[in-house]
Amino acid sequence: MRRLVSVDTEQRAESRTGAVAVGRDHARLWHITLSVAGKEAPLKEVRRSLEKLAYDHPFLLNSRYANDHAEIRYWEEARDLHDAAALALRLWGEHRTSAKLPPWEIVGLEVVGRETYHQRVAEGYGPPPAASMGIHPF
Repeated sequence: MRRLVSVDTEQRAESRTGAVAVGRDHARLWHITLSVAGKEAPLKEVRRSLEKLAYDHPFLLNSRYANDHAEIRYWEEARDLHDAAALALRLWGEHRTSAKLPPWEIVGLEVVGRETYHQRVAEGYGPPPAASMGIHPF
């Protein structure tokens, strides 16, 4: 959320520094669902690579996988939706080598604000909260 700054505060800051003071944006939590797919890979290798990704990226809630696709769900902290989406779109590529992820491409991305996520769950829409965190086959 953006912190409100009064006009008086901005005017005082401008007179002291010669620049207008701008309220800082605070980071928010975003629920990310990242879907990837590609050529088949051995299930054991897919699981092992997702486990390594979860170790490298500790906010990972859970992953579901098959030999040709996977879905990763986690919370991301970012200033706005654009930043959260950009971070999510880089996740697979940035960890491809270190986690030995399959050379799959991103085929889906959902970025939902925390309030919207909880509202969806309360109304019976969307995925339930990750009760069993971890890495599971589809």
